[in-house]
Amino acid sequence: MPLFVLLLAGCGQAPASPAAAGHASTRATAPAVPPPSATATGLAALDPCALLSPQDRSAAGVTVLGKPKDIAGARACDWTVPGTFGVTVTFDDKHGLDGLDLATKNVTKTTVGTRPALKVADKKAADGTCAVLLGVGGGANVQIDVTNTGFSDTPLACRRAGTVAGLVEPKLP
Repeated sequence: MPLFVLLLAGCGQAPASPAAAGHASTRATAPAVPPPSATATGLAALDPCALLSPQDRSAAGVTVLGKPKDIAGARACDWTVPGTFGVTVTFDDKHGLDGLDLATKNVTKTTVGTRPALKVADKKAADGTCAVLLGVGGGANVQIDVTNTGFSDTPLACRRAGTVAGLVEPKLP
């Protein structure tokens, strides 16, 4: 299953509440996402949650701070705007755009900034989800996934994903 499908399924969902609030020993915790090392290069040197500055978040309609995630071994950050939409930015340092297994009927080749990109949306499903995948070198990509609350208005999800992609693209190696 392509990585972006996993992202679209989880983006914008509210986190599960702890089983027993008030008891630290029984609270669910998210797996720790290691911070980038000081000697790392490329995507490894970036923190996905640091890609959207306060000004960027405002321009994209994101009113919350991002939360680090691990999605199938990839570093990611999730911003969930309650009652509106969620956006997830994921670093996939194992697959370039050409190495992804995507249903071609739902993929549009495009460019964001100076980078080759793919827009992935199933217009017939009209499920309020859209992804923009940015090529980073030959063997990596950055995925921006948007899911609208209520799973409707796919064109709006694609506009939001395009806005975030435009904000993230200049900061990539």
